[in-house]
Formats: sequence, structure tokens, C-alpha cells
Amino acid sequence: MNALAYTEDQLDALGELVNIAVGQAGASLARVLDTYVRLSVPQARVVSAAAVSRAVTELTPEGTHDTVVRQAFFSAMRGEAIVLFGRQGGRGIGDLLGYQAFHDAASEEVLLDVSNILVGAVLSGLGEQIGARFGFQAPTVLGRETELSELLEPAAVPWSQALLIEVDFEVESRGFSCHLVLLMPEDAIERMRAVLNRMLAAL
Repeated sequence: MNALAYTEDQLDALGELVNIAVGQAGASLARVLDTYVRLSVPQARVVSAAAVSRAVTELTPEGTHDTVVRQAFFSAMRGEAIVLFGRQGGRGIGDLLGYQAFHDAASEEVLLDVSNILVGAVLSGLGEQIGARFGFQAPTVLGRETELSELLEPAAVPWSQALLIEVDFEVESRGFSCHLVLLMPEDAIERMRAVLNRMLAAL
């Protein structure tokens, strides 16, 4: 049994927090694009470094991601955001973000813009609820057409366990999709546990 894992009640409380934060992120992206954005039901759980690649792959069909963007965040809770983009990349929504011409450099800029919007909105929504203000590093492209097992291999991550939060965003009318993954290491797991316990005690 994972000693850092949350109880069922704690996971339910975390699910409520994440649902609100993800909903805000979807609304932010929809406002920027002026179109409907579909969200999946977010998933949250504690995983080991050895299991994180498999856990993410289970919710991202093999071969559907082309570009992977990374963005670190920090505050009382630190971690990494990883956004996996589908084969269409940013081509389906570039014009909605004001890009008139489309080429490889513009495609990368679109994906970095979208990552910034989603990661910023999710963490801002989460921070509002738990009383934390997150800072961010600039997003960067982590890989293109690279296997997740290579990007998320245990030796490449500086932690043994992490809180994993995942959700899909999709603009069906434009063939655009991406998968957002938040990873927070052991210290963040414990800080979040304290927040969840306060929430549960207040019920």
C-alpha cells in the first residue's frame, strides 16, 4: 500500500477542487478561442515515479500526441505541468489565436500559448481555493514525436512519488486536442493533504 496515498474522502475533496479549477481553464480557453471546448472528467491520484508513464499512457491513446510542452510552477506547492498535443498540433486553432500564416515556428508558438492559458488557469483556479499563489516558468517544448516512456522515465524525474492530475481538452470543430498533466512531488502531496483535511473538518 502507498503510504502517501489519499483516503477516499480526501480524493473526493480533491476531485471537487480539481473540477472547479479545470472548469475555469476550459472556460478561459473557450473565451480566447471563442468556441466550445470539451473537457474530460479529471483524474487525480498518487503515483510512483516508476508508474507515472504508464498512468499517463492509460489515458492518452498510443500515437495521438505529437508535441509535448513542459512548464514548471512553484509556490507552497511546486511541480511540473506537461501538455501533450494531438497530431493536428496548433494548426486547427492558429487562426483563432490571431496567427494569419502558419508554419512550424507559428505552430510551436500556438502550442506554447495554449499551454500557458491552460496551466495558468488550472493552477490559478486551484490556488484560489487553497489559498496559494503560483509562479510559473516559461513553457518550453519538451519533445516531438517522442515516446512518453522516454520523457517520463523514473531516472528523469527528481522524486519518488507524485500527485498526478490529468484532464483532456478538445475543440472538436477544429480537430484540436491536448492532454494536461500536473505532477506535484512528495512535499506537495503532504501540503495538499493538510488542505483537504481542513476542508473535510469544516463539513
